[in-house]
Formats: sequence, C-alpha cells, structure tokens
Amino acid sequence: MTVSNELPHFDPDGNPRMVDVGGKEVTRRLARASGLVTMQVETAERIKRGAVGKGDVLELARVAGIMAAKRTGELIPLCHPLPLDSVNVDAEFVSEDELRISSQVTCTGRTGVEMEALQAVSTAALTVYDMCKSVDRSMTIGQIQLEEKSGGKSGHYVRGL
Repeated sequence: MTVSNELPHFDPDGNPRMVDVGGKEVTRRLARASGLVTMQVETAERIKRGAVGKGDVLELARVAGIMAAKRTGELIPLCHPLPLDSVNVDAEFVSEDELRISSQVTCTGRTGVEMEALQAVSTAALTVYDMCKSVDRSMTIGQIQLEEKSGGKSGHYVRGL
C-alpha cells in the first residue's frame, strides 16, 4: 500500500509513524478551538444558578479542559508531548440552551497545538455532560472545530477566511 505524503502520520508503506519534527523551525504556535453543548433550558438555568449538586460546572469544566490539553500527547497516539506556554478555556451561554466552550493554547516549539486546543474543548464539554447527566441525558456535544492556528511553515489559518 502506497500512501501520499499528504498524510505525514503514515510512511510510504502505510504504516503509522510519529512525524519527525526535529528539522522544523522553533516558532510561536497558537491554536483556538470551540465546541457546543446543547441541553434542556432547565439544565442551563441550573448551571447558571449553581444548582447542580456536584459543584460549579463551568469552573470544573475549565480545569478539566486545561488538564486535558496538558496530557494530549498521552491521549492521542501520534501527538508529540509539548511544553505548553498557556492554556485558556472559557464557557459562555450563547442561547438559552447552548453552551459554547472555547480554548486557546500556545507554545514555542516545532509543531502546532491544534490537537491540544481541540482536546481542551472536548474534555471540557464531556465534563459538563458528566456533571449534568443526572438531570439531562439528552445533552449533545457537537461542532468541535479548529477556529484558528498560527505559527510554523503552514502559516496562519482562520476558519471562514
């Protein structure tokens, strides 16, 4: 099986590999990601009032997202473990039943932090679900996406531009 060089996590024979970034230039890297948690209006109201029995849902989701970003290299098989410079995770209600979770991750290194930003959003969203599932099993997690990345040879990317 011959695999295109467009998929750098595979060698020419199709075997998975960790990409060699040793020859890449060290640059400032940034990635932003977002996702949505949709829930019943009553669940959103309980989160806003702090009336979920397990604690402050949004603060715990924020901490979980930060922790997950730091461990991405352990969780995604071919990701490089990276010394992150910063991780920010935010959550805000964008409608009466939708919570938008966003992250921003930076590092100074040879490879990007897109996976760390996406991992932060994913884990924060899962934490919201875990904390609220006893009152709302119909919650959905979706639209997890990269919003922006900068640094490195491939340049700057902004969703929608």
